[in-house]
Amino acid sequence: MEADFWQQRWRDGQIGFHQDRVTPLLERHWDALVLPVGSRVFVPLAGKSLDMLWLASRGHRVLGVELSRIAVEQFFDENALKPEIRESRLGRHYVAGEIELIQGDAFALGADALAGCEGVYDRAALIALPADMRRRYALDLYWKLPGGCRGLLVTLEYPQREKQGPPFSVDKDEVRGLFATEWSVETLERRDILATQPGFVAEGVTALHTAVYRMTRRD
Repeated sequence: MEADFWQQRWRDGQIGFHQDRVTPLLERHWDALVLPVGSRVFVPLAGKSLDMLWLASRGHRVLGVELSRIAVEQFFDENALKPEIRESRLGRHYVAGEIELIQGDAFALGADALAGCEGVYDRAALIALPADMRRRYALDLYWKLPGGCRGLLVTLEYPQREKQGPPFSVDKDEVRGLFATEWSVETLERRDILATQPGFVAEGVTALHTAVYRMTRRD
């Protein structure tokens, strides 16, 4: 998935991954991280997710990164937020209240940019990437998060041969293979959701589960 692929998806409005409500799994499991009010939470490949508003409403400081300027500007426009804008070597920063969105490449973020992040929330980032980029994403970007950082990771599982991603299937064994050397990984929920996803059924997918993991970065 090259950058141009995602830029074109936003230009064409092909954003079926975007949800028009807060993710129920976030609402159900976020408290399992026990992050104090005021914690900074990193949201990679953020799009224009309403989950960022929810996290901010819980008293967190949100740091998102998103490649598409269309997505970033729609997030602020659609939520009636007027951001202050500045440029840095990381990209264009949009800041409104407790939410900062960097319009730029997530892989360009250094450990210094993520040093203050006590939490990470990943609903549609890992599963948006093909296998080779998932490994780079886990071993590069997640490695830059500080010790003690706590995360909530949401994935999908289905027979990959039955559908061309994204989103891609990422099962428990792969999650542990990607993260277990630096993170403790605990499954919080795994649920059959095929009946609620007619688009997958129409593509011939015969099994579909969502899984939620709690992760903690080792010191």
